[in-house]
Amino acid sequence: MTPTPELKSTRPGAPDSADQAYTDFTRSLSYGDYLQLDVLRSAHQPVTQAHDEHLFIAIHHVSEVWLDLIVRELSAAMSLLERGITDAPLKMLSRVVRAEEQMTNAWDVLKTMTPTDYLEFRSAFGQASGFQSERYRMMEFMLGNRNEVMLRPHAHREDLHGPLKAAMEAPSIYDLTLCLLAGAGFDLPAEVLERDYSQPYTSHPAVKAAWMEVYRDTGRHWELYELAEKLLDVEDQFRRWRFNHLTTVERVIGFKRGSGGTSGAGYLKKALDIVLFPELWEVRTEL
Repeated sequence: MTPTPELKSTRPGAPDSADQAYTDFTRSLSYGDYLQLDVLRSAHQPVTQAHDEHLFIAIHHVSEVWLDLIVRELSAAMSLLERGITDAPLKMLSRVVRAEEQMTNAWDVLKTMTPTDYLEFRSAFGQASGFQSERYRMMEFMLGNRNEVMLRPHAHREDLHGPLKAAMEAPSIYDLTLCLLAGAGFDLPAEVLERDYSQPYTSHPAVKAAWMEVYRDTGRHWELYELAEKLLDVEDQFRRWRFNHLTTVERVIGFKRGSGGTSGAGYLKKALDIVLFPELWEVRTEL
């Protein structure tokens, strides 16, 4: 009987059989060595015996890894935009959106934890809270959501506080985009281009008028139009992350105060009103 392709391919010595894989890593990097999986797993340290604390830690670890990637991609994109390059940043911003999607989907896994499950370990981690995430705060500052109060949780560590403060006082990705808009010949006032970057950006009529022109003649201003739409992709997905965060918190703790001292769901609900790139949303109404 002629063996089936599936059986034939698994015979020892066959080109596509498992015994052709490398198995001796005494002198080279293995998968676990390259990814430092021992270090990764050693960081998973529950402080109680509660079964769901493992889930809670895993979700936050994964989110921090995605946040670190987002910050790296935003930093690279902003560096290029500062030099007037608009095409390469689009790929980086697309990657940011996909990473945001993964963070958003993670809440669905965490929602499998019930209020009773959470209460088994909630008191064990004290005032620790995602509110204190340095990578999350860096992402927000780079996107333009600035608030000096957000620096305070990191005041005890200059290695975190210093870079965050510098990011808060530097142009956001939207500020850099507005400089490109001005560089393309649009008349933007000094109060927009030379503003105090440590303060949140607010909508300006001149900026909206400029974007209106871009959107009404996309062929002529294609690069700016494409960049604007990509920025909206980033904010759109960020809004979904915020909303899923809110519903997860409501589902698990209701309207109890958050572990970091905020009002919890109430604080998150207020955050839904934050608009990072206001004129890009406003032009939709007037086109």
